[in-house]
Amino acid sequence: QVQLVESGGGLVQAGGSLRLSCAASGRTFSSYAMGWFRQAPGKEREFVAGSGSSLAYADSVKGRFTISRDNAKNTVYLQMNSLKPEDTAVYYCAARGGTRPRVRAYDYDYWGQGTQVTVSS
Repeated sequence: QVQLVESGGGLVQAGGSLRLSCAASGRTFSSYAMGWFRQAPGKEREFVAGSGSSLAYADSVKGRFTISRDNAKNTVYLQMNSLKPEDTAVYYCAARGGTRPRVRAYDYDYWGQGTQVTVSS
């Protein structure tokens, strides 16, 4: 079992930055691929970024968001710069066994509770 707890969400003006953190329980964090997803009201959950044997980003966030991880701290981060109102959503951290990040939500086994990010125009 892996438990995930996100933090770092909040309200920010367009053009601003936020850094989300996701702390994971368990002793084998380094063996999991990690992903960040987001879900806006009335929309499906969508892939944002993933980290494992490689890094992956949604086209909508490339060049603005950076995923990183600290295996010693069992934590994955999402640095979000140049935020836009359309980035407003609940952001979720997810983990899956294996080293390859996936872009489909159903490929992930464990999920955090989510953290709200609101970008005002």
